[in-house]
Amino acid sequence: MKEMSTKKLLGIAGLAWLFDAMDVGILSFIIAALKEDWNLTAEQMSWIGSINSIGMAVGAFFFGLLSDKIGRKTVFIITLLLFSIGSGLSAFTTTLAVFLLLRFFIGMGLGGELPVASTLVSESSPTKDRGRMVVLLESFWAAGWLIAAIISYFVIPQFGWRLALILTALPAFYAIYLRMKLPDSKKFKSIQTKSNVWKNIAAVWSKKYVKQTAVLWVLWFSVVFSYYGMFLWLPSVVMMKGYSLVQSFEYVLIMTIAQLPGYFSAAWLIERIGRKFVLSLYLFGTALSAFFFGFSDTTAELLISGIFLSFFNLGAWGALYAYTPELYPTEIRGTGAGMAASFGRIGGIFGPLLVGYLAALKVSMVAIFTIFCAAIIIGALAVLLFGQETKALELE
Repeated sequence: MKEMSTKKLLGIAGLAWLFDAMDVGILSFIIAALKEDWNLTAEQMSWIGSINSIGMAVGAFFFGLLSDKIGRKTVFIITLLLFSIGSGLSAFTTTLAVFLLLRFFIGMGLGGELPVASTLVSESSPTKDRGRMVVLLESFWAAGWLIAAIISYFVIPQFGWRLALILTALPAFYAIYLRMKLPDSKKFKSIQTKSNVWKNIAAVWSKKYVKQTAVLWVLWFSVVFSYYGMFLWLPSVVMMKGYSLVQSFEYVLIMTIAQLPGYFSAAWLIERIGRKFVLSLYLFGTALSAFFFGFSDTTAELLISGIFLSFFNLGAWGALYAYTPELYPTEIRGTGAGMAASFGRIGGIFGPLLVGYLAALKVSMVAIFTIFCAAIIIGALAVLLFGQETKALELE
């Protein structure tokens, strides 16, 4: 693909990625708002994030398989519509049960769209720029989170959480534009024999790919477990540390801005020092930041550790999405990436639940964030010691 068309694809896919992030970002603020509006317990709050992750696990697995069957573009549009429409409908719910049901379907769309989009961009980018392009795709996540934080700060306290959710439904209209403008992967279209689902699943765990699959699954689990445990609870954790709802939104907005330099620095480094070392470096930085965030007592400590947490964690996410599709050939790339992301989403189920239930038992934030710190270190060591370097590797 020519450079200009690659950039155009990055913009189109990135905008959809931004909408994903808006939805997840808005949810973290809405959980804090619903606590006051619906008088939710910590356990009920934790289930909102976890149901979302259950949907993401199902969506990543199902749509990853489907993308190897019917193509990246079609699945990309289906998932975008699913989470956009579901998000708009959830603005009109009056009970937690219906809200949770819709969050499952929203999660399916989110979970399916992310690995499929990164696979599409990875397959459509020149080898020398491939890692950088996927990390830049991930950087749209920071922009989406930033918009979510701004909407939450200005809209929720004054106009309520329902209006904030309606604003996240707008991407549904963008899906029409995507259908007309988005090219499918040339590598996918070049495959003569389209995939068999069961053979693809078996191939991912075959002798040839078992090592990289095992590393990916450990890596995805540790990253998703810690991210959704920490970031979906971030405004609520700030409130638990004694700050008001508006203050918590303000501080999280400041922390969110640090995600952008995290992505851009990872994008710059990934083609210079390789995927493994960028992943390891940013994961160790995340672990250290999580540890200090748990211990933070003053506003300065809270903000500084939170800024570094955002910087390193989201830079690691960018490298993870660049690394994952590079480990498999085209015919099983969507399946391999989708299965890894799906297993990781199981961590996203337990992360938010862990915070809710331990907080209800009066376990300190120091102990809770130390658990996340340990999980991230396990993922960093897995890729550093056993991961395969894919820098400059030609995709099969």
